[in-house]
Amino acid sequence: MKSKGVIAGALLGGALLTGGWLMERGGHGAPRDVRAQAQLFDEVFQHLRSDYVDTLSDSALYRRAVSGVVEELHDPHSVYLDPRRLSQLEESTSGRYAGVGIQMDVRDSGITVVATLPGTPAERAGIETGDRIVEIEGKATAGLTPDEALKRLRGAAGSTVKVAVDRPGLATRLPFTLTRAEIDVNPVQHAVLLPDRVGYVDLTVFSSDAAQQLSHAIDSLRSAGARALVLDLRGDPGGLLDEGIAVADLFLDPGQGIVSTRGRSAEETQSYTDRQPQKYAGVPLVVLTDSGTASASEIVSGALQDHDRALLVGTTTYGKGSAQRVFHLDEGALKLTTARWFTPSGRSIDRLRPADDESDDGGDLNIVPKDSTAPRPKFRTDAGRTVLGGGGIVPDVEVATPVLSREEKALQAALGAKVPQFRDAIVGYALSLKGTGTVTSPGFVVSPAMHDALYRRLSARGVTVDRATYDAAAPLIDRVLGAQIARYVFGSGAEFERSLRNDATLTKALSLLQGADSPKALLARAPEHSK
Repeated sequence: MKSKGVIAGALLGGALLTGGWLMERGGHGAPRDVRAQAQLFDEVFQHLRSDYVDTLSDSALYRRAVSGVVEELHDPHSVYLDPRRLSQLEESTSGRYAGVGIQMDVRDSGITVVATLPGTPAERAGIETGDRIVEIEGKATAGLTPDEALKRLRGAAGSTVKVAVDRPGLATRLPFTLTRAEIDVNPVQHAVLLPDRVGYVDLTVFSSDAAQQLSHAIDSLRSAGARALVLDLRGDPGGLLDEGIAVADLFLDPGQGIVSTRGRSAEETQSYTDRQPQKYAGVPLVVLTDSGTASASEIVSGALQDHDRALLVGTTTYGKGSAQRVFHLDEGALKLTTARWFTPSGRSIDRLRPADDESDDGGDLNIVPKDSTAPRPKFRTDAGRTVLGGGGIVPDVEVATPVLSREEKALQAALGAKVPQFRDAIVGYALSLKGTGTVTSPGFVVSPAMHDALYRRLSARGVTVDRATYDAAAPLIDRVLGAQIARYVFGSGAEFERSLRNDATLTKALSLLQGADSPKALLARAPEHSK
């Protein structure tokens, strides 16, 4: 028996393939306007087939017709996926792909290795941070786009790929033959014990094992002495609904609601509640959010806020409160929005955007347009605190996104279109320092000599910037230069820990956690307007 997804796809395809047939044989019970629209499609299709200036195959026309139907929904989350795009979606939701296991930065002179993933072919072969992959299968990598570089390095598990590497400090080019393998990408990239025994953990995507990996990371931090936690969901685009529910389950009590969905069918209208006793009861928790916190990340943020389990710090989330189902077709798949999500207090996560304004149900769903000046509807948490609906999750404590200073804007204007060359010069200088071994500690300070050396490298690349403008933007330059030197000399972990020093949102979170010995004590520090 065919699945519901296949049947849905077949119906859609049938309507497109047999427009005239539907009019003639589709039963006299079909509404007249529907028969007329079917005839219109058939006539347009025939003109495209016979009269369009370029010859297009019927299969190409049908594919474009399918894409056009979905695009006309004006829903950025509903899309027809050809086999290539379907493969990319499956990779992002599973966290697995076949390749060599490197994080890379594509620059003017080739592929620079940012890090090798533990246990992968690249790590086992001895490829290091800062190596430049200058050839793949004998072909130069200079000028490749990131997508082109990925395509050359990835392939079927068990296949081999030959690369040539330039390593800072070595005059001889190094050859490697790598055997591709299945790579599992850990959705938790960093788990760090910060001062005052605060455990920091980030979650980059809700892939198939996100909850399990997050739990392992937190267990490790707790074993190391963490008394409080910061869960960083900034920039997390979401992923699988089941994983969002499982992550919330780690922090809530049995019976507490996590999320509800409302769709056209009973299957799509569901309520999800916590089932397992929470693992980290009594541990103060701050969740960091920003405009890139979306989808499943918003489910977790909203549930923890509604149940007063965490204090949210940062900026308002993206507002992607719809659920999609993937219907697999004979070729590719249809990713279609089938429901909207609501937090336990009844707030809609979704936020209308300009393309959605034709919808007439926004008022019933407490959704407001993105740029609306209308007041957002108010809801209450379990403890009676006021939280806002209308789309996106508003944090309890807002920390504005940093903006460029006047001096930094002046540098940006002076660089103009040569910003990529500026970045390449920084990477090149960082790699030269790796080769000389002159930087010996991750806690190094960017010296005036380093500042001067970078300016000379910019001039050598033909990037002309007034010296006074350059010096006035020293805080930005030194911050970026320090991060890149840390990355290529000591690894991405050192770069990350260095970046925490300048993280205003994290700094605010740590100040709120100072002395808070329970979730209740932490929530007492929320602003008055949220009580």
